[in-house]
Amino acid sequence: MTQTANTFDRREVLYGLGATMGTVAFNALLQADAKSVKKVAGPLAPKQPHVAAKAKRCIMLYMAGGPSHIDTFDPKPKLKSLHLKEFKRSGKLVSAMASGKRYYVQSPFSFVKAGKSGADVCEHWKHLAGVADDICFYRGCVGESINHPTANYHMNTGNRFGGDPAIGAWVSYGLGTVNQNLPSFVVLPEVAFPQGGAANWSNGFLPPYHQGTPLRAAGSPILDLHPPKGVTREHQRANLDLLNDLNKAHAQRHPQQADLAARMANYELAFRMQMQVPDIIDLSKESEKTRAMYGVGGELTDDMGRRCLLARRLVERGVRFVQVYTAGWDSHDYIERAHRRRIQSVDQPIAALIKDLKQRGMLKDTLVIWCGEFGRSPDNGVRGGIKFGRDHNAKAMPMWFAGGGVNAGHTIGATDELGYEAVKDAHPIRDVHVTVLRQLGLDDNRLTYFHAGRFKQLSQTGGEVIEPLIS
Repeated sequence: MTQTANTFDRREVLYGLGATMGTVAFNALLQADAKSVKKVAGPLAPKQPHVAAKAKRCIMLYMAGGPSHIDTFDPKPKLKSLHLKEFKRSGKLVSAMASGKRYYVQSPFSFVKAGKSGADVCEHWKHLAGVADDICFYRGCVGESINHPTANYHMNTGNRFGGDPAIGAWVSYGLGTVNQNLPSFVVLPEVAFPQGGAANWSNGFLPPYHQGTPLRAAGSPILDLHPPKGVTREHQRANLDLLNDLNKAHAQRHPQQADLAARMANYELAFRMQMQVPDIIDLSKESEKTRAMYGVGGELTDDMGRRCLLARRLVERGVRFVQVYTAGWDSHDYIERAHRRRIQSVDQPIAALIKDLKQRGMLKDTLVIWCGEFGRSPDNGVRGGIKFGRDHNAKAMPMWFAGGGVNAGHTIGATDELGYEAVKDAHPIRDVHVTVLRQLGLDDNRLTYFHAGRFKQLSQTGGEVIEPLIS
């Protein structure tokens, strides 16, 4: 079949020739750096916040699997007298494992009073205890789902069923970006993605510019970031210019295709990222003292240490929102062993992140969030001997905040004496989202996007700021 010049098919062929760069481009965001380029008016140009912002950027530390509040920052002495006694479920207390006998489980850990604030901290948070006065611990968050994928979606996007924009995408949409050469929403996952996959950092129905970009902390940060051997940057530039000319002509005929405009912008960003990203992930540029502070090179701490240090380097260079994922918190059995090891793997890197941001003068306007998708129950089944752990619990979940104008040195909210559910300053996840947006200068009721016949927002139906969390 013959083809005429400048047809859709020819454009698609040329697009296919650049597929390796397209892999990068579809996950990148267009940036604007007024210091290095002329001002560009576009969907990601920097925008004024709706209200006075206390934070300019955000780092979200996500403990995938659901850490136990009872074994981290919310001790329950009552469980000691009930340990391994049979638990009788009531109508409103639902466990993830409904069959078989249930038993109360005390925490295998002791707790200390950390800092001048006297915050309750599990004994294994040895480093985090040293920065407790920089943290606002929150015991009032309430979820809706005890299934990992739906709970992850709820915490990340406000919608348990997925498909909506992630909180980082909303921040990108609301504030734009200040860096021409890096994504404004970056995700630092482990090798395996969290349950629910990349939908946890999707742009959803927002324009494609706002999708999160996953980076790897070791090796090639993005697969196929660099051109094939023998292809110079001059060749790439010439190919991009030709492709842009053809894409622009196609876009004029199909102005309704937002994906095409995003693709064109993202090709350019991918080209610029080839120079910027390798430099940022090169942690050898940090001092030996700094790397050691984060636990880089440590047997348990190296992985999280690298990603926490990379998160600091990214926000330092203008990235607006960074998510750091670490899994292994789904402790149905042997919680003493599992949670102890997970805490020890993240304790030093997270404490170092807070100290590093503070000594650089960045903590005051960087909001740091620590959370998972839900908490754990005070009971569990005993199978094949005493192999106790904890089940999923959305009614009480651990969370803390640092920097960015939060009420540091305080513990807000409370759960009941057994840790089943939040009973004081209890708020749904949507209120947490509204509060995070407010700290970044965004009003959830004004941060909307028209889709499927109505204006949509992160909170879904509106929410309220959790005032006690704010200083």
